[in-house]
Amino acid sequence: MAPRPLRADAARNRDKLLAAAVDVFGRQGLDAPLEHIARKAEVSIGTLYAHFPTRQAFIDAIFPERLAVLDDIGAAALAEPDPWQGFVRFVEGTVGLQAQDHGLNDAIARRLQPSSEAVQVCQRGMGHAVLVIQRAKDAGRLRADFEPADLATLTWAMSQVIRESIDTEPDRWRRFLRFYLDGLRGTGDGGPA
Repeated sequence: MAPRPLRADAARNRDKLLAAAVDVFGRQGLDAPLEHIARKAEVSIGTLYAHFPTRQAFIDAIFPERLAVLDDIGAAALAEPDPWQGFVRFVEGTVGLQAQDHGLNDAIARRLQPSSEAVQVCQRGMGHAVLVIQRAKDAGRLRADFEPADLATLTWAMSQVIRESIDTEPDRWRRFLRFYLDGLRGTGDGGPA
C-alpha cells in the first residue's frame, strides 16, 4: 500500500524544512540545533519532528541530492583533455564541495552513517574517481601506486583540515591540497615514481 500524499500545506512545510536544513547544516555543520532549522523554515519544532523525527532523517533526505554534484565533477574531470588536470579538477572539486558545505564535510568526516541512497551516490562518484585515476596513471601523470582507496583517505584527511581551519582560515585547505597533489605527480611530470 503506497503512502498517502501529503496535504498541500504539509508538503510546503516539508519543502521549507528541507531547504532550511540544507542552509543551516551547510553553514553550521551537522551538529546545528534542529531549532535553528525550524526557525529558518518558519515552522514549529513540533512540525519539524512530525516530518523529520531524527537528525538522521534530515541527513537521509538531503545528502543524496547534495552528493549528486559528484556526478558533474566526475564528468567535468573526464572531459578535461589533460589527464593530470582532470585528476586535479576531480580532487579540487570534491574537496571544494566539502569546504562549501559544513554539513557535507561532517558527513564525509564519517561522523554519521549515510543512507543507502547516499551510499549509492557515493559509489557512482567512486566509479568516476576510478576512471579519472586510471586515466591519469595510464598517461604517467599520476603516481603508479596511487589507488582509489587513497583518494578516500585523502578526502577524509582534507575534511579534518577544513574542520580545524574553517573559522580562522577558510581557504587553508587549498594550500594543503596543493602539497598533497604535488606529491602525487607521476614520473611523466618529474614527480615521484
